[in-house]
Amino acid sequence: MSLDLFKTAYYSSFLAIEYLALTPQHIKIVASFWDKQNHFIAFFTLYVLLSLAYKHLSTRLKVILLLLVGFQIEITQYFIPNRFFSLMDIVADCIGIVIGIGIYKLITKIKTPL
Repeated sequence: MSLDLFKTAYYSSFLAIEYLALTPQHIKIVASFWDKQNHFIAFFTLYVLLSLAYKHLSTRLKVILLLLVGFQIEITQYFIPNRFFSLMDIVADCIGIVIGIGIYKLITKIKTPL
């Protein structure tokens, strides 16, 4: 797949996640899932897509960037009606990132066999 396609997928996902995380409206399909599951899936997806789109970035930098996104979402939610800051959401983000690291390493190992 082309890097441009991965970049498009990453930024599209990023924008969708930002919208869903920051809208004060109640979105039925999102609310039907456990909130921590939403965070896990979002950050797992963001990590894998970021890694596929920007292979030259270190794991450490990708983790830092995504943690900043997680904190930005939580801090912004504090100021939005019907939303609130949650450290447990950040924990779910971290778990998603860690699983994303493992899956990305598995994908690259399968793609480039020894």
